[in-house]
Amino acid sequence: MAKAKILGTGLYAPGKAITNDELKKLAGIEFDADRLEAKIGIKARHIARLRGIDETSADFAEQAARAALADAGVDPLELDLVVVGSDTPEFISPATAILVQGRLQGGQRDCGAFDVGASCASFVTALDAAARMMAGDPSIRRAVVVGMYNMPAYVRPGDAFGWSIFADGAGAVVLGRVEDGDPSGYISGKLVADGTQWDYVGVYAGGTSKPVTKELLDSEAYGLELLQRLPGDRNLKLWPPIIRALCEKGGVALDAVKAFVLTQINKSVIEDVMDALGRPRSLAPMVMDRYGYTGSGCVPMAFHHAVKEGRIQRGDPVVFCASGAGFAVGANLLIY
Repeated sequence: MAKAKILGTGLYAPGKAITNDELKKLAGIEFDADRLEAKIGIKARHIARLRGIDETSADFAEQAARAALADAGVDPLELDLVVVGSDTPEFISPATAILVQGRLQGGQRDCGAFDVGASCASFVTALDAAARMMAGDPSIRRAVVVGMYNMPAYVRPGDAFGWSIFADGAGAVVLGRVEDGDPSGYISGKLVADGTQWDYVGVYAGGTSKPVTKELLDSEAYGLELLQRLPGDRNLKLWPPIIRALCEKGGVALDAVKAFVLTQINKSVIEDVMDALGRPRSLAPMVMDRYGYTGSGCVPMAFHHAVKEGRIQRGDPVVFCASGAGFAVGANLLIY
């Protein structure tokens, strides 16, 4: 039976990194940088808006896709599928993936293109969808899946929480259709959702329920809104059982997994999750110190670094696990 194999990885973050001290000056905010670095793990980030860089979501996704294609040695014209996972798209419509396809391939091609929006679980959800499509359809031989984030575009002036946590970035993987004889490939995924918790944190203005108007802007009820505080132990409760269930579903022992690439929202939470799983903390790559929190971009970005730094080798079982507002959780099991 055919399966999807990761052929290459890439990432993109705009401009020069912004340290915590510089962020305070550029955004005109104050926050406890020592606590942010010690507990959350964020020391720097990339934000196009604060650097005066004229780049947005489609630019981030395109550059990450191009980097992954170059790494895989795949010509953009070979792509049969382009998927972008994000909750910060270029437009409400058309899909960001359609723009990326046009930029990569220069016009009409026999190539599917669509977005996946599952909050910060968008990339892992998109990867699961693309891998299953590829396994079941012989005409899909090459695909690029991008996780992209541009939440700083929605952060309002003076929002110390928003500016200190969220950052711009994108990561991508190129998939190739291979047969069972290849030891590498996608094994399985697991998705969990609870839509009754939609009103915690999100970008609520701009859709049909809350169109953007002058009155809305004047009231400052737009952009990133934290309506209810998220439970601090949410991911600690969610991730371990989901990961265990996924490994059982995929027939891979938890102790055999060589890397756990988790949402890069909080260093302390990731360490606690690894302790709960009974696995070494060193098996969870972390990049929030360099990139801040890049939402749907953070899992493929952390994976890219782990591969390029030699922490993940061909033949290694790998787990991705990510969660986002709403809430949505997704996990992937694969052999790199």
